[in-house]
Amino acid sequence: MASITFEGVKKSYDGKNFVVHDFNLQIEDREFVVFVGPSGCGKSTTLRMIAGLEDISEGKLYIGDRLVNNILPKDRDIAMVFQNYALYPHMSVRKNMAFGLKLRKVPKNIIDKKISEAAKILDIEQYLDRKPKDLSGGQRQRVALGRAMVRDASVFLLDEPLSNLDAKLRNHMRSEITRLHDVLGTTFVYVTHDQIEAMTMGDRIVVMKDGYIQQVDAPQDLYDKPNSVFVAGFIGSPQMNFLDATLLKDGDCFSLKIGDMLIPVSRGKAAGSDLEGYVNKTVIVGIRPEDIHNEDVFIKVSPESAFEAEIDLVELMGSEMYLHFEFQGHRVVARVSSRIMTRKGDRVKLSIDMHKAHIFDKETEFAICH
Repeated sequence: MASITFEGVKKSYDGKNFVVHDFNLQIEDREFVVFVGPSGCGKSTTLRMIAGLEDISEGKLYIGDRLVNNILPKDRDIAMVFQNYALYPHMSVRKNMAFGLKLRKVPKNIIDKKISEAAKILDIEQYLDRKPKDLSGGQRQRVALGRAMVRDASVFLLDEPLSNLDAKLRNHMRSEITRLHDVLGTTFVYVTHDQIEAMTMGDRIVVMKDGYIQQVDAPQDLYDKPNSVFVAGFIGSPQMNFLDATLLKDGDCFSLKIGDMLIPVSRGKAAGSDLEGYVNKTVIVGIRPEDIHNEDVFIKVSPESAFEAEIDLVELMGSEMYLHFEFQGHRVVARVSSRIMTRKGDRVKLSIDMHKAHIFDKETEFAICH
């Protein structure tokens, strides 16, 4: 087993322009860490530097206590699972799983034992003599995982392994990979652009943008306390609503003027924050869709943040629905229970839970308070 340490790691292909900038991160032994971000943010490049498939332009990378900058991929004690499975089409499942071990001249009886154990864990015993073309996408992904498992590597690297699967199978394989991590007790580094995968699988999430780390945190902390507008908007579905507001102060009380509506800032949110420096300035208010309510009981206890809106789009999602409407010049989405039936064109009363509001600096887009 092994930890992974990045110290000022950078990557450039032309010696001038960097695609990964000053990457500093400590991944603990046996931890499940997810790199997430939009396409082109550098997450797969960073993973490939761990694997040794990309050279490091600057900085140091350690696996355990060993500096691996100049260590060949085969000597790094890592196993990698690719997006496209990378299976040999002319070989059976058994031979695909055995291939790497045969190259290392592992005795046949040990290879057979490892394959049998991995196949049992992944429930692919019945497919060992089939070719990849005879398997479904989910079965091929299990084979790719099994090929990595038999390596007994210290670090598992997974590069968007579920992106080629349909939605139902992705949901199933998410839980399978999480269970596999628990069984193996190995360090996992997982790359995805899907924030749902990141939130449901990782012990910690590394959010990246343009080659820079934006925030590293546990999933719930990342959701509850995003440190910037980018992180707040990237994590969560539907994404957070962002509203321009003017911060005002009357005595000891702060309030937010959004359009022609004045909404008090909760005292608990203001306490210990740097709101004083933003009085009479424009800030960004972030409200998650689930923190806009249509229940009478909530509206009665939060009349100061209640308003009426005409719904121009309803997305029914089963137990809940997304209501789209315009609020003080902003496009807004509320996620509410489908028990209160609402249709397009209805005028409904809603209320914002200001205890859950996030306030960001308009210029830097960094968080002021949560």
